[in-house]
Amino acid sequence: MPLVTSHYRAPRWLRGGHAQTILPVLLPKRHPGRWSRERLRLPDGDFLDLFWLRQGANRLAILSHGLEGSAEANYMRGMAATLAAAGWDVLAWNYRGCGGVENDLPRSYHSGESGDLRQVITHAAREHSRIALIGFSLGGNISLKCVGEAPAHPAVCAAVAISSPVDLASSARVLDEDPRNRLYLHRFLKSLKVKTLRKARRFPELRARLAGKDGIDAVTTIKEFDERVTAPLHGFENADDYWARASALPHLPNIQVPSLLLSARNDPLLAAPSFPEAAALQNPHFHLEAPAHGGHVGFIDFRAGLQPWSERRVLAFLDSLPISNSA
Repeated sequence: MPLVTSHYRAPRWLRGGHAQTILPVLLPKRHPGRWSRERLRLPDGDFLDLFWLRQGANRLAILSHGLEGSAEANYMRGMAATLAAAGWDVLAWNYRGCGGVENDLPRSYHSGESGDLRQVITHAAREHSRIALIGFSLGGNISLKCVGEAPAHPAVCAAVAISSPVDLASSARVLDEDPRNRLYLHRFLKSLKVKTLRKARRFPELRARLAGKDGIDAVTTIKEFDERVTAPLHGFENADDYWARASALPHLPNIQVPSLLLSARNDPLLAAPSFPEAAALQNPHFHLEAPAHGGHVGFIDFRAGLQPWSERRVLAFLDSLPISNSA
């Protein structure tokens, strides 16, 4: 019955979901230390950029970022700093085409690209026998899908997802249809469209697909973008097929490693299906914690300075597991 009662308490003046979502982006960046960069070549000829914080630990946390994010996102740097201070090695990675570096193929990343995460895990397991997956937003969906759709790599001992749309269809509708989310919608679409147009200049087949009245300039919603770009580029029939097959939700009952989904009830980017209480009640390995407040990747409380409560919560969850017993 892993429905977890949350102890998070937002400041009285900071309980709005939008305020908790926007404020962390405006706070000063935290510095986890000096990343060691590595480029991982993939079997299909593409690559991923990896960023390591090594201190000789046997425990490794693999951090996966959100939509249009990167290893340099403040939430990634903050979590890396917290884990490193607790004696973990850390590996943050950029999805294909993220971090300001274009990838080598017409395809890019998508919200359910667990195959690339498996490549990162296999590579990291060469020097770490205990691995925890920690994903933010889209990265949390990828992490939970990775450990649920097939048996986890033997080195993977835990997974944590923070503010994650495990049901992609409902989150796309919330972004597209709720007027209060226009700021986020415009920000995501602007970044996605710029990257797509830049890539189209390199690949004629993509340029042809985006031409005409139904091309990229006409895109005003996430559904239109996924229909015209994401789905065809990544082998899905359409946006609905993509959302269904890329969501972690159907795979949650099959998770066999200790996993935590931490999402706030007032997260403006999540809808009811991304709070899967039934899966948590049925699967003893899957924990759902849904405090009333926290926004999207927010959870600010200022009780430890700029460190979000979610970082302390993730560390406490990992410390409660056998993975914490061997440094």
